[in-house]
Amino acid sequence: MKDLAELVRPNIWSLAPYSCARNEFQGVARVLLDANENPYNSPLNRYPDPLQRHLKSLIAPVKGVDVDNIFLGGGGSDEAIDLCYRVFCVPRVDNVVAIEPTYGMYRVAADTNDVGYRPVNLSEDYALDADKLLAAVDEHTKLIFLCSPNNPTGNALDDAEVQKVLRGFDGIVVVDEAYSDFSEKPLFRTRLSQFPNIIVLNTFSKAWGCAGIRLGMAFASKEIIDVFNKVKYPYNVNTLTAEKGEEMIGRRYEVSKWVSMILAERVSLMDAVAQLPYCKKVYPTDANFFLARFTDATKLYSYLVTEGIVVRNRSNVTLCDSCLRITVGSRNENSLLLAAMRKYRG
Repeated sequence: MKDLAELVRPNIWSLAPYSCARNEFQGVARVLLDANENPYNSPLNRYPDPLQRHLKSLIAPVKGVDVDNIFLGGGGSDEAIDLCYRVFCVPRVDNVVAIEPTYGMYRVAADTNDVGYRPVNLSEDYALDADKLLAAVDEHTKLIFLCSPNNPTGNALDDAEVQKVLRGFDGIVVVDEAYSDFSEKPLFRTRLSQFPNIIVLNTFSKAWGCAGIRLGMAFASKEIIDVFNKVKYPYNVNTLTAEKGEEMIGRRYEVSKWVSMILAERVSLMDAVAQLPYCKKVYPTDANFFLARFTDATKLYSYLVTEGIVVRNRSNVTLCDSCLRITVGSRNENSLLLAAMRKYRG
């Protein structure tokens, strides 16, 4: 990869970060009179740790990474996605390359930051062609976004093709592994030392069952994490979110059971949907959802809404014509979905 100083926006590289009170002091204090806090309503009267040190120390052994390689942010993975643009991309000058179809926030963040967005279509069966992707790169391409397992297609990208992108691009490659807990494919977050130009995204929203606390993770080299910490808002993860994250790490074995139940339900649900007469194809998946093509997905979607069942209509997405994305729910939720779909006559 290029030298990090060459990839980071010049104004960001030279930025003097805001130094908050809790950055300057570390340790145990008897009296805290440094941050203009209200002395009443403990513990919520105190600002949280700006670097979430304790939570990171719990996450590190579970995720198999060093504490210095962890960034925590709000909005699930969305804060980290936005930071990638703010740190590396000069508005109206630089661009990013991404697979298509994929998670829509990559494009939204590009538009918000006034950065060019270059989508490169996957194959008809949603496979990644590294050479095709790299052909879209030019001298102003700072980032490549890869989502694996991919959303909305569900499939994990071929490991060799992703490595080809990592070795063939001298900028930053963002690999979003939000759904990796449901996959048996190799993890890129465990290969940070092998690929210094990688940023790997994770979230508490999926397998950890904590979409409501909006806690996301990014794993990268210490040098990249240091730049992220320089640019982020001072107290970007609130106390309640951090406490719930710590609690969930303590429940990781329960989370593993949830994943196992979801995977078992995934098999039976996909088999049942594939047998419906109006289902044209159910695509393979490595996530907690799957994509299925129907004779008229929009009509089916509207019918399910009248039954009080909400799935995601992806018919307007590239390569997903007449497709619904269906999340694997509990056994009862899946049974209600199937009962409604079996009544449907199209």
